[in-house]
Amino acid sequence: MSAVPSNPARPPLPPTRDSGPAPTPAPLAVTILRNLPAANSPIGLIAGGGGLPMLIAKNLRSAGHPVHGLGLAGQFDNDLPNLCSTFREIGVLRLGSWGKTLSRMGVHHAIMVGKVDKAKLMYDPLRILKHPPDIATLKAWYSTLRKDRRSHALLRVVADELDRWGVQLLDSTAPIPDEMSTLGVMTQTQPSPEQRGDIDFAWPTMSHLLRLDIGQSIAVRDRDIIAVEAIEGTDRMIERAGRLCRLKGWTLCKAARLGHDKRSDVPTVGVNTIRTLHAAGAGCLALAAGEVIMLEKDEMIRLADKFGIAIVGVEPPHDGQHELALAADTIAELKLPTAMRGLSS
Repeated sequence: MSAVPSNPARPPLPPTRDSGPAPTPAPLAVTILRNLPAANSPIGLIAGGGGLPMLIAKNLRSAGHPVHGLGLAGQFDNDLPNLCSTFREIGVLRLGSWGKTLSRMGVHHAIMVGKVDKAKLMYDPLRILKHPPDIATLKAWYSTLRKDRRSHALLRVVADELDRWGVQLLDSTAPIPDEMSTLGVMTQTQPSPEQRGDIDFAWPTMSHLLRLDIGQSIAVRDRDIIAVEAIEGTDRMIERAGRLCRLKGWTLCKAARLGHDKRSDVPTVGVNTIRTLHAAGAGCLALAAGEVIMLEKDEMIRLADKFGIAIVGVEPPHDGQHELALAADTIAELKLPTAMRGLSS
């Protein structure tokens, strides 16, 4: 069946056969505390940049939770401290202080959200001088992060260090269920047949991209991949796609990594995403249903309709057995001598 939920009046699109690259094993899933603790229980908020930490803080307060904020130095919004019961600035590379600080305040649960410019943090030649690490961070570097610095590896290191102090990370989407993407067309603006076809073309490719943990987004136009998100982040990738594709109406597809841990780095879009898409000439935004946070969702949808951009919630691109079988066939074919390829069938 089609990846895009069909209008009742239109027949479903035919399935797209995917013969992409062979799969890389996904990281093992980790335990996620999906529900918030009892009301009045204090919750720590480890905050990066952007509007998401503030939205989380507001919702936690509305639910009766005291919020103890830890703002990552140079990252958090200046208005965030006003939304927290207590607030402290912490070093980005001083992991040992995060759990220690929360534990001393009697906090046993925390949520970690917000933007961190990974490129500047990890690949600045002066990063050690700007962000001096503590012993816990150095140990994590030599044991894990010097070999793998992808998001899931970073999260595991943070979760393990917090757990050492008796602090457990919560599902970061738990306080904001109404801000998540939903299945179907969310805007009055409908995707064109060409955009529906582009989603069906790109969606299986998303499975491979997400499994490899390269990025969370793909730009597509006329059944061709324009750009793939990497470390630069979604907004810069959208701008790059707009420079590469001068034709209006291309589609951005966005989803979460296979087996994604919702304790951190949940794919997020918002009003600024819509503005950036409009400036870059995009005409459609396809989101994995239930996996992408839509900041200021109502305003985001209103602005998308104003700009003529369709927002579509699509079934998450989780792999099935048929895709694994196709990948196995691809591996087997690649192992054959060139002259024998195609003869095995």
